Amino acid sequence: MLFRASAKTIAAMALDSSLYLHLTEQFSHLHGYQPSPSEARSWERSVPTLTAALIDAGLGDVEVMLEYALPMNSKRADAILAGVHPRTGAPSYVVVELKQWSDVVPDEDDPVLCHVVSYAQPVLNPIEQVRRYCEYLVNFNGAVADHPERVAGVAFLHNATEFDVGALREIESDEWGQLFAGDSRGGFMDYLRSRLSPAHPGAAAADALLAGKTVPSTQLMAVAAQEVREREQFVLLDEQQVAYRKVLNAVRRAQRSDHKEVVVITGGPGTGKSVIALSLLGELYRRGIPALHATGSQSFTKTMRKVAGARKREVQDLFKYFNSFMATEKNSLDVLVCDEAHRIRETSANRYTPAARRTGKRQIDELMDVAKVPVFLLDEHQVVRPGEMGTVEDIRAAAARRGLNCPVVRLESQFRCGGSDAYLRWVVRLLGLEPGGPVGWDPDDRMQLLLADSPEQMESFLDGCRGRGYSARMSAGYCWPWSPEPKPGQPLPADVRIGDWARPWNLRGERSVSGAPPSALWATDPAGFGQVGCVYTAQGFEYDWSGVIIGPDLVWRGDRWVTDRTASKDPVFKRSTPDADVDRLIRNTYKVLLTRGMVGTVVYSTDPETQEKLRELIGVERSATVMA
Repeated sequence: MLFRASAKTIAAMALDSSLYLHLTEQFSHLHGYQPSPSEARSWERSVPTLTAALIDAGLGDVEVMLEYALPMNSKRADAILAGVHPRTGAPSYVVVELKQWSDVVPDEDDPVLCHVVSYAQPVLNPIEQVRRYCEYLVNFNGAVADHPERVAGVAFLHNATEFDVGALREIESDEWGQLFAGDSRGGFMDYLRSRLSPAHPGAAAADALLAGKTVPSTQLMAVAAQEVREREQFVLLDEQQVAYRKVLNAVRRAQRSDHKEVVVITGGPGTGKSVIALSLLGELYRRGIPALHATGSQSFTKTMRKVAGARKREVQDLFKYFNSFMATEKNSLDVLVCDEAHRIRETSANRYTPAARRTGKRQIDELMDVAKVPVFLLDEHQVVRPGEMGTVEDIRAAAARRGLNCPVVRLESQFRCGGSDAYLRWVVRLLGLEPGGPVGWDPDDRMQLLLADSPEQMESFLDGCRGRGYSARMSAGYCWPWSPEPKPGQPLPADVRIGDWARPWNLRGERSVSGAPPSALWATDPAGFGQVGCVYTAQGFEYDWSGVIIGPDLVWRGDRWVTDRTASKDPVFKRSTPDADVDRLIRNTYKVLLTRGMVGTVVYSTDPETQEKLRELIGVERSATVMA
């Protein structure tokens, strides 16, 4: 929040420009850079328009909170008005979105979107925008979590006429989503008077909202519990159940006393880490215990939101990113479940983070501080990018600095790769991630391992699997350049070229292009077949049949693997990245890619000597041609 005062105080400050100067100074202090011209214009023009309407409505003592930051989110509401409800006498809040738009039309295909001349891309219909802000506030602010009726939302397009905005009302309005134009100012004032009493100041109500604890609401957790329960198709076994109980026991101790404890759950691909995470969330929500789920992967988080919140959009807000907690109060959550914790980075700041927000605090410390029981689920062999540092040793050291107990549960049984421990051992031995060197594949009755003679053969085999009802994907090391995505309607650039065979990479963006799914859905949308996935879109997912192309960044020479960093096109590898780190990360990359399949894996190397070594290890009789 940039500033808070009564409507009449803000109106007086607007007259002599001191409001604009104060807001600009506060913004620069908080964010480390100057506000955009559009934000500055809003403070100069829209805020005085709002406060004038409040004063003319007799609501000069209503408290106005400008640029209110939503909990654990970078979004800000233009203003929240705090006061007393004229009928109930309870605290009352109105979330206000101020728009200077005058030329706005709804999208032809989706009225939830609209087009404004000054924006190149469609934007959210302001009714829907303010409604979502209200919903989010209720879901995460303890002051209103059990009293959603205390919150209302309105968009005020003060430069527009009713004629200009009439079409925006194609979408349904409700208490959280109202809209008024400049020539319906009288109706806007009546609306404000229906929610805020002129007889009572709003300072106490504003105090209560600002003091509200940032937690998922009881109602939200109940919805999430139902969503997770209805999707639970798994039973936790052996050490999975041990890990599950360890967390719940730590939560019980935290509730009984001022107790904080860290729990680490570590295991290889398919050992059930994410299953445990969802089971914990479901159980915690059913018990009414505030908890959030976080990862460092955009694809994984978006898919978790899709799976657990498919029918309830508000449930999706329970799934966060590791960098969501830079400014969150210590121990404001009971439990934070950090899935894919091997993707924890040195810091949450990136090149876009304003200087004022660069605290220098390590990301692991932020995650550990935010909850009474932080839970870390990880696989140390899945660290694939420089700067990822989520290891058991790192987490234990961070806990030790705080004097915290940190039990570690190691998961052994795994449910990916057909449940084949033999296959997982073969992969880690193949890549030199465990001592002993590569060994020949001794087939078991759980996992199939095949060698393709060409990418064409691999693709044909996998397509045949799809025809028999299996899911299948092809992935590759990051050894080919990645062209910018084309405009809609144009074909995807076929960047992955091996001889006469060429296919596009998976999309990087968040929208579908030419029939290909967005990046986050490549592994789960059937339309993902036909694009080659990279490690960043494959990590955390599984499919029945996995085709893996080993590129020239990892080749067999004589009696050992050699990593060639010059063959990698991955932009995360900088000149400053040590050779030893590049070697480890490339090997980990192929470990991730080789452990995505549930039924079988088909392998091909672009390097002839490496292909011969794979043929020796896998066996001539297990070629994709023979098995097709």
